[in-house]
Parts: sequence; structure tokens; C-alpha cells
Amino acid sequence: MPASALLPSTAGLFSLHPPQIETNFHSCAGNYRTSSSDSEGATSNSKLGRRGDGGQVPAPGGEGGRRDGVHAGDRPRHRRAPRPGGRRRRHLLPEAVGLQKNVDEAVERLKAKGITVVGAVCHVSDAQQRKGLIDTAVKNFGHIDILVSNAAANPTVDGILEMKEAVLDKLWDINVKASILLLQDAAPHLRKGSSVIIISSITGYNPEQGLAMYGVTKTALLGLTKALAAEMGPNTRVNCIAPGFVPTRFASFLTTNETIRKELTDKITLNRLGSVEDMAAAAAFLASDDASFITAETIVVAGGMQSRL
Repeated sequence: MPASALLPSTAGLFSLHPPQIETNFHSCAGNYRTSSSDSEGATSNSKLGRRGDGGQVPAPGGEGGRRDGVHAGDRPRHRRAPRPGGRRRRHLLPEAVGLQKNVDEAVERLKAKGITVVGAVCHVSDAQQRKGLIDTAVKNFGHIDILVSNAAANPTVDGILEMKEAVLDKLWDINVKASILLLQDAAPHLRKGSSVIIISSITGYNPEQGLAMYGVTKTALLGLTKALAAEMGPNTRVNCIAPGFVPTRFASFLTTNETIRKELTDKITLNRLGSVEDMAAAAAFLASDDASFITAETIVVAGGMQSRL
């Protein structure tokens, strides 16, 4: 099914993004049925849903008009809160506790539109939860056709030489290793003709101050895409999207500052920030049969910002 055939009535996998800059991962799993019709990462209110209040992964129709997929988005991390007497225990802050509520509300909105969706919250750093996410999709729909990995974290604006080892580990674990581990779990369930989409960033080409190590991890995803495409072909296509700056919650610390926002737009040939719809269109294309002869490629959706290593 071509990308142009995706309509709001298309069912799919969705991920919500709560208002949190430092994020890890959460996702919903669902089944795509087509009709005749993430900062970064992104969605469309008609194709993929809107980041923060909708879905993110397009799944064009395939055999029997059904495409199933998994999407990896982001979520707040667990934090520790002090207990009386100085002892500490694991404690979920209200925004983390609200994740299931966010997912449930999104699922209900989509079901009200006749879309078949199953929601699940998953922490990307937790092996059991990653496995549970894949198991949920397979249990409900039998297989996976589309996987989009959009998990990301940027817990600090420190320079690389100032970063603590724990911060370096977190950046690598969430931004790079999570995609590999998720695919290891998903690979046995990907059907012939399936599509994997990895979300990198324009900062993978141009690491900005305050985003330097984050940018390095996104550069790694460009190479990971090439390596996985060779390993998973010919049955599965693996491609990448490098979004430019988009005013999502993840990037709000950049895009809501008027001075920084102007500096960013001055670097963009089209003289505007990107939109979630811009990113959704690229993802819908790569997931569709229109891109059936495209693999191992990165599409830069950044309005003309410099994008050469």
C-alpha cells in the first residue's frame, strides 16, 4: 500500500510523550488495518498521530490489508525519593505514574475512531519490559511488520569531557543500545517485507553545543542503520530518519527560547522549524510499499540544514 493510502482510520501502534525533557521509553502496541485510503521523532495527526497526544508509527496495508508493528518512543525515568530516616526506595513521580493513564486515554480515543489498538507502557532499559512489549504485539496480532525505534535521552548539557561515566552510559544505553536490543527481541517476529525505521537526528551530522554527546550517539545510528540493513536484508528493510529541530516537548528547552529559536531558524534554508507532520510523512513513506526498493538509507528532514559528515 502506498504512503498516500494512510488515513486517520488506519489502525496502528502508538506512543505518547509526557512533558519531560529527560526521557527514556514507553510504547503502545497495536494492529494496522488500512482502508482504501520524536526534537525529534515525530508524528502526524492524520498519518501517525501527534507526539504527545497521538500515535507515531504508520503501517501501510499489506497482505490481507493488515500490517502490525511496534514503536519505541520515550518516557520519564524512574527516580528515587527519600524515605523517613534517610532510607531510599524506588518511587515513581506523578508524571511517570501517569504514563499508563496517558496510554489508556490514547487507546480509547483511537478505538473511538474504529482503530484497533493495544497499548503498553515499557521502559527501554528494562529487558523484561522490552520483551513484554514485543510479546504483547505478537500475542495480539501474531507478527510484526513495522518497527520504529525513537527512544532518546539527553540528561545533561555538559561538554563531553565534563560528563560523568554514568551519564555517558545512559546516553549510549538509551540512544543506541536500546534499538539493538529491541530488534533482537523483535527480529524473530518480523515478516518478509517488513520495515524497520530508526530515528536519528540532524545533530548526528552537526552536534550542537549542549547536545554534543547526544549528537554522537545519533551519529552512531547512521552506521547502525547500514549494518542492520545488510544483516536483515532481503526480507526486512532498515532505514533511518534524521529530523531537524521540531518544537516538541523533548526539544522545548531549545524551541521555546526565542533567541535560540531564531539562531536555529537562521541555519535552516526554509527559514522555519520542522513540524511533527513533516516527520510523520517521512516515516509513512519509509514504512510503505512506495519505499520497497529503499534500504540502508537515512532521510534528512531538516529544511536544508547542513547534513554531511
